[in-house]
Amino acid sequence: MTALRFLSALASLLVALAAGIWLGGHPETLPSPVRRALVADDRALRAEIIDTILDHYYRPISRARLERGSLDGIVNTLRDPYSHYFSPDEARRLRESVEGRFQGVGMSVFRTRRGLRVMRVFPRSPAARGGIRAGDLIVAVDGRSIAGLSAEQATALIKGPAGTRVRLTVERADGRRRTLSLVRREIKVPLVESQLDRVRAIPVGVVRLAGFSDGAHGQVARAVKNLQKRGARAFVLDLRGNGGGLLSEAVLVSSVFLRGGEVVAVKGRGEPTQVRRATGDPVAPTAPLVVLVDRASASASEIVAGALRARRRAELVGTRTFGKGVVQELFQLSNGGVLDITVAFYELPDGRRIGRGGLRPDVAARDDPRTRADEALRRALAVAAARASR
Repeated sequence: MTALRFLSALASLLVALAAGIWLGGHPETLPSPVRRALVADDRALRAEIIDTILDHYYRPISRARLERGSLDGIVNTLRDPYSHYFSPDEARRLRESVEGRFQGVGMSVFRTRRGLRVMRVFPRSPAARGGIRAGDLIVAVDGRSIAGLSAEQATALIKGPAGTRVRLTVERADGRRRTLSLVRREIKVPLVESQLDRVRAIPVGVVRLAGFSDGAHGQVARAVKNLQKRGARAFVLDLRGNGGGLLSEAVLVSSVFLRGGEVVAVKGRGEPTQVRRATGDPVAPTAPLVVLVDRASASASEIVAGALRARRRAELVGTRTFGKGVVQELFQLSNGGVLDITVAFYELPDGRRIGRGGLRPDVAARDDPRTRADEALRRALAVAAARASR
């Protein structure tokens, strides 16, 4: 009888466990009172754990840090490198970055396993005055290692109120390290820069786009028009170091060079497939075009580069891109924070997805940060001029 009672109890436990697992994935099937009770129990358990740690853990720790950790832990169970919880302060900095303004030290970076690789330093910024150069590796912020953090989490540590100090531990290519104390200030990112170069007497316009923040497409269109007035016969769209931004801006920037047609398809679990198409009158629908990319070209940059190539509108020059082919959506939370989670993936007009391998260029070119010349841009200019002379 003892064995039978044990087996019966075990069977009941397994049934209850299975039911709990199923209900955990389908809470909407529970009656409202039961669902509210379970949510209340979960909150009470979380509070109990935090209170126990605060009372008994052998080292002091703040309640805010524990509560933040519990929220991070929920998102971390997704095992998705692009899904994050942002605290209210981090959410504010995220919005400032999307708007093209933030308070920091003035550099664009690319995430690596060990930290943040500096891709570009803005002129007259605190980073430039401190001697930070392209190619440097930021390994710690205020003494805290940033290895393993996402780009968003690591850059959030660097940003902060203007007038405050931040200490960056910087590693040079030769392995030497030094720690710099920089004073943050408001940085206005130069979103679009342009220039006119000549290659074998062929005028080639260069448009550099730093990010896909609100209004980027309008600035790109104006730059292209101005270069056309100055005689540009071909163009280089420089997306190096551009980590992405708004999907809507990626579609509109593509529309500067495309006459209608598909730019990208967005496919998710909870929504029907959305096909985004080029809109409006293109500024340069037929001029020879090269898109210059590197390892820090990600997300919206890869959509634009991939779409223009898939539509046989441009060649890609540079190095393999980052490989971020998924869509994030921001959800405002009641505490002022933001939940940034992956909701869909991208598919290019030729049916290809931007996988972790990124986009491979048609013409390989790499800039050497140790030289004053921009070797990758020179190669892109040569390819654009060759296309114009055909």
